[in-house]
Amino acid sequence: MSALELQFWPAEVLRTPAKPVTEFDDELRKLLVDMAETMYLERGIGLAAPQVAISKRILVMDVPSEDSEESNLVSLINPEIVATEGEIWWDEGCLSFPGVTVEVKRHERVQMRYQDQDGAWQEMDASGLTSICLQHELDHLNGVTFVDYLSPLKRKLVLRDLKKTLVELGVNPSA
Repeated sequence: MSALELQFWPAEVLRTPAKPVTEFDDELRKLLVDMAETMYLERGIGLAAPQVAISKRILVMDVPSEDSEESNLVSLINPEIVATEGEIWWDEGCLSFPGVTVEVKRHERVQMRYQDQDGAWQEMDASGLTSICLQHELDHLNGVTFVDYLSPLKRKLVLRDLKKTLVELGVNPSA
């Protein structure tokens, strides 16, 4: 297991649609473990492969349940939304945009279709924070970030503040 290097805006990989996974092997299983480790180290609840410079349609997430402290770690490969229901506004954060929270309108419920680590197709119904997390990470796989939902003026202001934060963290925001 090893932590992977997190990518920060404006990394090109965050704006590029990821490629489907076609090989379900030990290398993929290791990547899933490394992505989960990275997500936990960064104190996130979700992580998409482009956020660690891997342009593949892979995400991991572990959304805490209200009534249990057990891990809810799940890995989704080649995920797609097959049905949605309702709308909800949610204040979202993102590991690739440290210190930024943005209110985004999402679907309240989603039904997902995805492959597991062995390539078998699975389905998942999600609501609440799990639904939000899935949609946020799926956006990453499509080359979309949560600031893309903002008006041009609001996006400009948010990204200006983000540049300052990245400089304070020792990250070159023009890389």
